[in-house]
Amino acid sequence: MADPVVLYDVDEQVSIITLNRPDKLNAISAEVQHQLQDAFARADNDLETSVVLLRAAGRSFCAGYDIGAREPGHDDWRSDPLKAHAHLAPQLEFEMTPWAMKKPVIAAVQGHVMGGGCEVVMLCDLTIAADNAVFGEPEVRFSSVGPAIVMPAIIGYKKARELLYFGDTIDAVTAMSLGMVNRVVPLGELAEASLRWAKRLSLISPEALYAAKRAINRTADAAGFRAGLHAGLDVVGPLYATKTAFGAKFREIVAAEGVPAAVRWRAAQFKE
Repeated sequence: MADPVVLYDVDEQVSIITLNRPDKLNAISAEVQHQLQDAFARADNDLETSVVLLRAAGRSFCAGYDIGAREPGHDDWRSDPLKAHAHLAPQLEFEMTPWAMKKPVIAAVQGHVMGGGCEVVMLCDLTIAADNAVFGEPEVRFSSVGPAIVMPAIIGYKKARELLYFGDTIDAVTAMSLGMVNRVVPLGELAEASLRWAKRLSLISPEALYAAKRAINRTADAAGFRAGLHAGLDVVGPLYATKTAFGAKFREIVAAEGVPAAVRWRAAQFKE
């Protein structure tokens, strides 16, 4: 029997959720998405815990969605804007799960924090990063845009435009200076430091944490946060059904040589 791709554990008042697909850099497959949603629901309903710690096994937190895992013919959703929107909408709801939970979610990240993984982390309450973490949303280089257009709300329009337009990456220290990350620690200290931080937060009463998170979220939603994300999805959805030269070439290389080769091909064109 295969190992679960998402693990769940409890340490005192902390629910620990671990992405467990290190050989694929914890890329988000359908299986990962479903198991992670189940783990989030379990953590939010666990009466013994008040804080959730999201982390990942291996050298990277998450390389984004596993586009190489799609079965032949699965890209039929790209043939029509309505199908594209219907395909992406559940991804947006999945990425927003940490935001919607009653309990605060702390993300502990290392290595690649890319694409959908980066979006999930931005929608967590707090983030502690290893000093080797690299953040980015490179999808635009392949004529795609992530379903959760959350970055402008986190770091501001100017820098978000730069990162989302170019698809460039930033290191952990830069991410902290922009407000994407709360703390940066040496890689070797990430596991201990993040658990210690989560346990420190669990010293606050669950009722107070719930009220504080709900107040912040409700204020953000009243200002249009959630509506803004869905409006963004309405705009970017049709892009997936639009044929572009770079997008077609990227998928052609993926089919012939695999995702890493396609990523290397596109990345080489952006070297300064």
